[in-house]
Amino acid sequence: MGLDLKGRTAVVTGGSKGIGYAIAHALAAAGANVAIGARTAEDVERAARDLTQKHAGARALGIRCDVRSREDCETLIERAASELGGIDILINNAGIGRFAKVEEMDVEDWDAVIGTNLNGLFYCTHAALPHLKQRDASWIINIGSLAGKNAFPRGAAYNASKFALIGFSEALMQEVRHDGVRVSYIMPGSVATEFSHPSGSTAGADWRIGAEDIAQIVTDLLAMPERTLPSRVEVRPARPQ
Repeated sequence: MGLDLKGRTAVVTGGSKGIGYAIAHALAAAGANVAIGARTAEDVERAARDLTQKHAGARALGIRCDVRSREDCETLIERAASELGGIDILINNAGIGRFAKVEEMDVEDWDAVIGTNLNGLFYCTHAALPHLKQRDASWIINIGSLAGKNAFPRGAAYNASKFALIGFSEALMQEVRHDGVRVSYIMPGSVATEFSHPSGSTAGADWRIGAEDIAQIVTDLLAMPERTLPSRVEVRPARPQ
């Protein structure tokens, strides 16, 4: 029997494309109502319409949300809870990369990476926790990166944000596990999405992890027995090039 999320609600940040959209698609396919947030209203509304058309019986709500804004994050969470009947699952997926040597990096780029990848993680989690604690067997799944353990030149901002995601996730996991909220984080290597291919073309990227593969890991986590918490999942291309 497949995963059944009927009657449950998930929030996915960065949900209009790439890994976030693949996760939202998988959750809706399992019957969940899904609220997706993204910075561009047109993109997130289109993605929500697409989910609704593809998955009869599952509701999809698209909400413009720049996770660098605490107010946007609070609006995303409150609208999801009020319009979809509470929150059971939070997927903190929104993330960006800016890559330059430290001495050459613009302060604005540093702020954008930390604001999106770390502050947004906190803002959404902080707003969602009161709702998640009201539910049975709720989850927070944070999408990290192997860059959270493997530093590389020109990656100081991105590395810092993903190293921090690990520390945040592990501390949070210990804080809320007895409140019925499980916390996991996924650390992918190279994924064939627009993030890795800014031009939009993924030609020649067959060796990379698929966004749908990360979505499958999410649904596998959600299917785990309540007694079990896989808190950290590392995933790599099987045959990297």
